[in-house]
Amino acid sequence: MQMVNFNEEQIIANGAVIYDQRSRIESIADSIWDGGFDLLLFTSSGGSQAMLDPFAFYIRHQSRLPVESVLAANLLTGDCNRVGHGTVAFLTSKSGDTTETVEAACWLKAQGARLFAAVGKADSTLESLCDDTIVYGSGRPQELVFYLLIGRLLYRSGNFDAYPRFADELKGLADALVQVRKQADAKCRQYAMDACREPYNIWIGSGDLWPTAYSFSMCVLEESQWIRTKSVSSPEFFHGTLELLEDDTCTTLLLTEGPTRAQDERVKAFAARHTRKLTCFDVRDYALPGISDEFRPLLGPVIMGAVLQRISKNMEQITGHSLDIRRYYRKESY
Repeated sequence: MQMVNFNEEQIIANGAVIYDQRSRIESIADSIWDGGFDLLLFTSSGGSQAMLDPFAFYIRHQSRLPVESVLAANLLTGDCNRVGHGTVAFLTSKSGDTTETVEAACWLKAQGARLFAAVGKADSTLESLCDDTIVYGSGRPQELVFYLLIGRLLYRSGNFDAYPRFADELKGLADALVQVRKQADAKCRQYAMDACREPYNIWIGSGDLWPTAYSFSMCVLEESQWIRTKSVSSPEFFHGTLELLEDDTCTTLLLTEGPTRAQDERVKAFAARHTRKLTCFDVRDYALPGISDEFRPLLGPVIMGAVLQRISKNMEQITGHSLDIRRYYRKESY
């Protein structure tokens, strides 16, 4: 069957929108390193925060650089007591006007922090507040901005000597992710047909893929498809959610190639004994042409993001429920 809602040429062109800005992104990273800092802070809202969180994870696991990841709304209520003139904050927003993210940017600016933003629209409010901005437009995946930016920072700090090779290979990332989508589509379509009718879904992931599991369950299944979903991290699954598994409980597990994989394997072994509706999406199952194996553990979120996009694109067509329909979000004040 022909893949629905799929344009290979456009996906590759979108990737080039970001990669063509590589030299500017790296120059910004060099400026951040040369200027010095005492905190790298990732802060945004919703799915945008989930997109940023893996980069804080990578920094923690590859270096001793000071890093925190805080939701913008929580930042505004005092959830980070380290912000000051030595802070470099990374923010992202597709619209560039997400209320909590803009408010956080204003507050950070008043504290003397240096601000970097990746936004989907030029001349946005967020761009006007930040010291440096990359506009990715229709570029995807947005994570590519941060693979180049944070990768370069880790390189300059002496924690990622292979970065130049990694960055060179990223030129082919969009094309490689096209191939991932093709590999995943049949399984994802069947999953979409089955899961869209389930009254309750559990989504599980760990490490760099926990934000992916959380974001997909919230931003796609709940927000965009109105499907009742519970997301839980693999280590926390065993402290409550496991009690909800029954023979017909729809359970979906994302398995990472990163350092927390054993947590996912533990969930898999347990869930396989207690529900016949366990589906596993394993990063290891998808070839990534043109990308060296040594870099795959860094690319789990974009590999899995490409896989899960085939669920959302197929589900949209199967249910007849457009991914753009909302009842409340940006429809009324709250």
